[in-house]
Amino acid sequence: TRTCTDGTLCQCGRLQELHKSNATDDSFQTAALTRWDSRQHSSEYPTDAFGELEFSGSGRRHFPFLRLSCDTPPEVIYNLMTKVWGLPSPNLVVSLVGGEAHEMIKPWVRDILRKGLVRASQSTGAWILTGGLRDGVSRCVGEAVRDHGAAAKALSQKKVIGIGVAPWGLVHNRKQLVNPKGSFPAHYYVQNSLEDSKCLDSNCQAFLLVDDGRVDHRGGETAFLANLEDYISHQRTGIWGSGNIEIPVLCMLISGDASTLERLDRSLKTNTPWLVLDGSGPAADFISDLVNTLPVAGHSPASLTAAAEASEGLSSEFRDRVCEHVRKHFPDEAALKNLVDYALSIYRNKDLITVFQGEQESPDDFDTVLLKALVKGSKHVSSKASEYVDELNLAVAWNRVDIAKAELFNGSIQWTYKDLEDSMTDALINNKPQFVRLFCENGLNILDYLTYGRLENLYRSLSDSSLAYALLKKRLNERLELAGSHLSMARAAEPQKDSQSALTTTTSLKDLSLYEVSRLLSDLLGDVCQPFYAKPLGFDASFTTRKAQKHINKLHQGGCEYRDMQCPLPWAALFIWAILQNRREMAIYFWEMALESVLSALGGCKILRELSKLEHETESKKRTPDTFLQLAKPDVFAECYQSSESRSFTLLIKKSPVWGGATCLQMAIVADARHFFSHDGVQTLLSQIWWGDMQRSTKVWKLVLTFFLPPLIYTGLISFRSGLWLCSVTSTRFHSFTLFLPDSMPPSYNCQFIVLRWKQFWYAPVTSFLGNVLMYFLFLCLFAYVLLVDFQPPYPDGPSCLELVLYFWVFTLVCEEIRQVSCLSTSTHTLKIYIQDIWNKCDLTAIALFLLAVCCRMFPLSYQFGRSIMAVDYMVFTLRLIHIFAVHKQLGPKIIIVGKMVKDVFFFLFFLAVWLTAYGVANQALLFAYDPRPNWIFRRVFYRPFLHIFGQIPIDELDADKLRQMECTYNSTEIKAGAEPCLSIYANWLVVVLLVIFLLFTNIVLVNLLIAMFSYTFSKVQENSDIYWKFQRYNLIVEYHYRPCVAPPFIIFSHIQIFIKRKIRRVASVKSQHFGETLLKTWETIQKENLLSAQSKQQRESDTARLQRTSDKKKRNTRSNTRPLLSFPPRMSEGAAF
Repeated sequence: TRTCTDGTLCQCGRLQELHKSNATDDSFQTAALTRWDSRQHSSEYPTDAFGELEFSGSGRRHFPFLRLSCDTPPEVIYNLMTKVWGLPSPNLVVSLVGGEAHEMIKPWVRDILRKGLVRASQSTGAWILTGGLRDGVSRCVGEAVRDHGAAAKALSQKKVIGIGVAPWGLVHNRKQLVNPKGSFPAHYYVQNSLEDSKCLDSNCQAFLLVDDGRVDHRGGETAFLANLEDYISHQRTGIWGSGNIEIPVLCMLISGDASTLERLDRSLKTNTPWLVLDGSGPAADFISDLVNTLPVAGHSPASLTAAAEASEGLSSEFRDRVCEHVRKHFPDEAALKNLVDYALSIYRNKDLITVFQGEQESPDDFDTVLLKALVKGSKHVSSKASEYVDELNLAVAWNRVDIAKAELFNGSIQWTYKDLEDSMTDALINNKPQFVRLFCENGLNILDYLTYGRLENLYRSLSDSSLAYALLKKRLNERLELAGSHLSMARAAEPQKDSQSALTTTTSLKDLSLYEVSRLLSDLLGDVCQPFYAKPLGFDASFTTRKAQKHINKLHQGGCEYRDMQCPLPWAALFIWAILQNRREMAIYFWEMALESVLSALGGCKILRELSKLEHETESKKRTPDTFLQLAKPDVFAECYQSSESRSFTLLIKKSPVWGGATCLQMAIVADARHFFSHDGVQTLLSQIWWGDMQRSTKVWKLVLTFFLPPLIYTGLISFRSGLWLCSVTSTRFHSFTLFLPDSMPPSYNCQFIVLRWKQFWYAPVTSFLGNVLMYFLFLCLFAYVLLVDFQPPYPDGPSCLELVLYFWVFTLVCEEIRQVSCLSTSTHTLKIYIQDIWNKCDLTAIALFLLAVCCRMFPLSYQFGRSIMAVDYMVFTLRLIHIFAVHKQLGPKIIIVGKMVKDVFFFLFFLAVWLTAYGVANQALLFAYDPRPNWIFRRVFYRPFLHIFGQIPIDELDADKLRQMECTYNSTEIKAGAEPCLSIYANWLVVVLLVIFLLFTNIVLVNLLIAMFSYTFSKVQENSDIYWKFQRYNLIVEYHYRPCVAPPFIIFSHIQIFIKRKIRRVASVKSQHFGETLLKTWETIQKENLLSAQSKQQRESDTARLQRTSDKKKRNTRSNTRPLLSFPPRMSEGAAF
């Protein structure tokens, strides 16, 4: 209900007769109210207008809206907008004041709003608070926001949020929004009439409709808007308020009338800065004169301000001057005294006001003017803050690196580490890579900046919507649960309240430590790397998960001293941090700055591939690993290979301390980087390893001949390379192996020469491969002979001597598999890799079947079963021979084609099984009225229709005219007894029709479908056959490089030697010799810098870049002709004279 005064209309704007009697009786009836007060003259009820708004004719876009009281707490509304409505937190809030109703907007003001305000807001991610109605400035800004959103990229369309704050009583057709239960949506119709200017503007993204009890009155939202601006100005920018500064709020005055002075005065008292467009209208022109031209001659503005506060005498003189200006700009206003009071109060806070000469300055400079106005506000609040740091914080919050470069990092200011530290953290957390690069280039030392504690804080700032956040939280909860269980057991005897408090744990990332990051990286990278951050945390790879968690919990209870330690590899740590969040641009910059460029790119590729497997929507992430793969292979490594072949080989095989002892080849194989292995440099190294010290041009027949006649090694039949050569390769499955070969041997060392040549031939992987292939053929021949000719009956008649030799041969194969597994790490990740290898699965299957067959053939009851298993096992051992084709360039890709075709066959068999079942059951039911024999049902339903596909069609059973005479019966009792049932000829024509349809579909449709699938698979693999072959060739070379040079069954002697050397004598294997590691890192960094310089030069020389530079040069020339927007006092060095 509303109060009223004498007359037709109440001060609330309604007719007096519409009020209830309790509002017009008693003391209010005779009260002469001179000013409306919503708190005294109105009552509050629960809102009856909220939900979503849909404008007719504007599509199905829904806009949230709310009707609220003018004294609603602003924190409630802000939380509603950000958490319930889902509006992104702003980096800037611009509140537009003035330019309401039917006031004409000047053309240059429209340009400022469109080219200056909206564009600057879009680049900073701002909220624009407008009047929310289709009139004046609000309509102009709404159209500008709409146009910029339509022209912007998809990712930036939501950067500018227009929020309409309108008085509820002024909104036309507001009854359409009323629904006590909420409107989802409320259909709002905009009519083209005189009331059009009072309709809501469809270009706003949200609406706050402020109700102060009045109708058809403006200004009811002023108090609420001022409170909301003040509250937002105390919130922090960034993700979850992680920014370095509070959200800047700026009020912008356009035109305005006399009532605007009260709004301006109220806002200035809360230290909100204002930007005034001089020349736009009465109120704006008055404020411009008040700030710039009003001071009395002979008195500075500062002295006048102080005197006005202390002395009434001087205040009266100054008041008269203000009164003259008020009459000049507002000649029709009656409340002159109040306006003068507002003007004097505004003048006292004129430091918060910035005047923009719109007709003289370009709209392109408007973003810099905004920055200057906000810096004034921050300086006014804290006089101790540096002007430069305030401007930098605002530029970071807006992500305007162009302003920072032009105004703050132009060489006139000497930035220190302390000045940039907080801004660097803000830029990292809120994903602003250009600022990170700018800070590192202008005084920030990354070694001093990144400590382990700060790195933990960066991981704690991850967005809760990211996959890395969920993975880290899962591992954190596991550790906290272990800590909680130990605390509860330790305090079981203590009072209940203590144990209850001990069991209270948190699951947020504020307790996150680098241990959870280390575990996550170990899960993503596998055993290719040693645990990250193990040294500062005080654990190593031998710790079990439970033991490591106990250690970390104990470490945190005693105070984490490691958090103050500097991270020795800051760029690599930040690179991994950026990769886990899929921040591509920032990760590339950290990659440019980090060591181990090739390995880091491969590591980033591996991490992103693993993360993409854990998400459902990964199209963007699937493209990102290819980016780092391009950096690794065609770019940096190609540059290194062109510079020095030998150093590039060492780059591939040396262990990296940055990535936990991994090598480039290790990381490339686990990252499935096929294109990396296809590089000529990688293949050249693999060829050298494959041939050992023999010339790569050696013919195969020479190897075979020398294999059976070893003395030919010393006859010159095989050529060996000369010179000192070091072959050191590491793999994911085996340890390191090193060969040293001298340049030449003097004649006096004939014995050493004989031994050396012997090792050079037999230790080469190609010789080991040849020996294993030849002996495997011999093994298969022996297996076939025993199975076909010499498979004796069970004990005591068998087995024969050759069969026992076969058993021993298989035993040596088992020993070799055990050796391979023993060379693996004990972790489950590496065992999983071993099991995932298709050929290892084949080996395990063959050995398991052989053991089962041997056990069964020893007993008379299971002899035949054992022999059958042995026959099947021979097939498995023979199929294992396909593995040797991987070494051949033409046959190697065919192995992959066969594997993919097998998958295609399964899809084909699924369709075929459907048709077989459908036709087989129908055919059986039509031919035989009753036949309960299960074995015959299976034959006729599945077996015979399958043979029909290949042309084996029994016409004498299907065609009634060609039925053969046979003894049969229709008696079901006799059929159950075993008699042959007779064929049914009732629907024989239907049987023929079904046969024709079945053969037509299977032989033509399905078979051709299978051929098409095979053709597609073949062409797809054949296009990249070279890449596939080079990738699988690496696995074969590594396997035979670390395999004993003697083939089974003689390999047992090598196994005995290895067992004695490693287990009994405890002699460690020969480690890789890392020569020139420091020089190698420097050399790799130089090659990377040369590559980046060449790419930058190529980009600068492009036509697009030239046009951009020309445009920027013209803008600078235009700015130089105008007055400077930001001026800095010159810095003087120590000892300089005035």
